[in-house]
Amino acid sequence: MIFSIRNIALAFLVLFISATVVLWRAPAMESETKVLSDGISSSELVARGEYLVTAGNCASCHTTQDGEFMSGGLPFETMFGTIYSTNITPDPLTGIGSWTEIDFLNSLRHGVRPNGDHLYPAFPYNAYTKASDGDISAMFAYLKSIKPVNKSPKKNDLAFPFNLRPLMAFWKLLYFQPGVFEVSEGKSDQWNRGAYLVEALAHCSACHTPRNLLGAERATAHMAGGEFLDLVSRERYRTWSAPNLTATNRGLSLWSEQDLADYLKTARNDILESFGPMNEVIINSTRYLEVQDVKAMVTYLKSLTAVPEREAVAPAPEVMGRGRTIYNLHCGTCHLPTGEGDSEMAPRLDRGSLVVQDENPASMINAILYGPHLPSPPLLPKWREPMQEFQYLLDDEEVASAATFIRHSWGNASGVVTAEQVARQR
Repeated sequence: MIFSIRNIALAFLVLFISATVVLWRAPAMESETKVLSDGISSSELVARGEYLVTAGNCASCHTTQDGEFMSGGLPFETMFGTIYSTNITPDPLTGIGSWTEIDFLNSLRHGVRPNGDHLYPAFPYNAYTKASDGDISAMFAYLKSIKPVNKSPKKNDLAFPFNLRPLMAFWKLLYFQPGVFEVSEGKSDQWNRGAYLVEALAHCSACHTPRNLLGAERATAHMAGGEFLDLVSRERYRTWSAPNLTATNRGLSLWSEQDLADYLKTARNDILESFGPMNEVIINSTRYLEVQDVKAMVTYLKSLTAVPEREAVAPAPEVMGRGRTIYNLHCGTCHLPTGEGDSEMAPRLDRGSLVVQDENPASMINAILYGPHLPSPPLLPKWREPMQEFQYLLDDEEVASAATFIRHSWGNASGVVTAEQVARQR
């Protein structure tokens, strides 16, 4: 659910007025434990840091399509306004070149700048706080080794009162709990490694967990599917939905461990190929991870307790009939009338597709309207022809009917799509 800026602003103002003390600037914390490099050589530390920064997918957020590596400036469109990623190259004036190791630790562990200003949680310090001191030290060593770039990203464009950083102190009191990842006794080393990667470095919940009125992740629906704004073309932002990764019969239980491992390592499996925002996660991050780390992530993700979706309402027969006609005319040749897909033509649309089964149809609608934006650099072709975009061929009612038919055929039962939902994505 998207709330109006005015309502959210009022909520923040009530919180602001009710507080008795305003923390205009939070002092930077000191590390709970001394940051050490475990006695390894500087070259080994940098190499370890590069691997960890890759696991954290830092490049996807801190590098624009036409910009230099890690120099920032990528816009994040939120319901509060636009936030631009920062320059994290070792440039002393515009980057982190003047930062100390403690400064860097405080940014990840406590969400504060060296001067004590609060960082916005578009930077996922609520996940990075779980990273170990040693890993943070290695990440810092790597970032200090890359090419410095003198570049100041654009200033954030946030609506009042969200442009007041001191208000983040109250947000943190409500929703932020700093602290290093704690090993779960009774769980395997592989499970704990996977939990550390997923929950700390890879910060998967940032997209796959729904958020509340104030933009905080809803703990009771952890990994149950989220919604966020991202590009559908070079300059157009639309809502995307991230599917439920818990063990529901419409979530990750539809995939085997091998399906998930293949997807994270190669951007495709026997069910589908990556498209949209997930491309950058795989192409810039998970495909470079060691096989045992991918297996660990799979072990952890497949163990998540089910957070069930709402029961879907069955569509009217006339909607299904119209949708079937549109599907057979425009989709059935490649995806087959059975929805099973074809190894040379198109992916399957039956029960194995998390995108089709998603309670929120936003990503599915985007794929229909704009075509599935495939990974870049491109993978070796899997199908003969890429899927075309239908934004100019089908109107909102037709897209809604076709999507509804797909979402309620061949074992799917994931909800009616309305013309209003399609218009929102268009």
